[in-house]
Amino acid sequence: MQMNQIRYFLAVCEHKNFTHAARATNVSQPSLTSSIKKLEDELGGVLFLRDRAGCRLTPLGTLMLPHLLNVQQQTREAKAKAIRHVRLERVPITLGVGKTIGQAKISEAIERFRTLQPRADIELIVEDQQTLLTVLREGRFDMVITASEVSPEIYRVNPLYQEGYRAVVSIKHPLSHQKSVTMEMLAATDMLDRPNCEMRDILHKTIAEHGHTLYAAYRSNHVDWLLELARKGAGCVILPETAIPEEAGLVSMPIEGVGIERQVFALRYRHQPSRPESDQLLQELTRIM
Repeated sequence: MQMNQIRYFLAVCEHKNFTHAARATNVSQPSLTSSIKKLEDELGGVLFLRDRAGCRLTPLGTLMLPHLLNVQQQTREAKAKAIRHVRLERVPITLGVGKTIGQAKISEAIERFRTLQPRADIELIVEDQQTLLTVLREGRFDMVITASEVSPEIYRVNPLYQEGYRAVVSIKHPLSHQKSVTMEMLAATDMLDRPNCEMRDILHKTIAEHGHTLYAAYRSNHVDWLLELARKGAGCVILPETAIPEEAGLVSMPIEGVGIERQVFALRYRHQPSRPESDQLLQELTRIM
């Protein structure tokens, strides 16, 4: 008795039609019919009675149904146990990353880590700050990368790198030819605003102190949307340096008179034991320049 025979038998039981069962199992109807016939020969009797409405189980088929269902279930459980066993030989690491954290520096550090730990399976989850911290405390993250300050009494905090902010526009934008932009220039430009930016309030306050106001033509909590709008020439978005993609269609410039920087941290929950692999990943992350 082969597993395909059992699978086809159960499919016919479900669909009550050989044609529909063949379609559902991605096999030709003659192949399915042949497999069912071989199963019937092995079991010593007919399993289905066909009629114009489709087909129905014979008494032998009704008797065999719970047994073959059990075989299928046990097979699935055996495969699942085998997969779990194999995965135990791997090193799963789940890393939470803030939505505004640039990819380049972090990905380089992770790849260096995997050359040292080739058995590591890395899962990267991008979320907002509150979700990251909640999931970290629940023990579902090994580490979180964020630019928000937190309590060192609750989290083990490791500084990774500092970065400034730059104005980003399309290469077709009027500001694209400037070596730097002034606050007055930004005030006269349609801005692409990030309400979830860690430095947003400081930026607006600094510009307001110099007598200017920024006008937000668009707002989004996702950097990707703002970058796409910038590519279309819709306005200027202010981003941390590592979040600015290196592409020909975009230009970034420093902002005169606004010395805003942020610190990026790696966080681990103090009440969660740290694994050696997590410690090694942290070592690579702290090498970021």
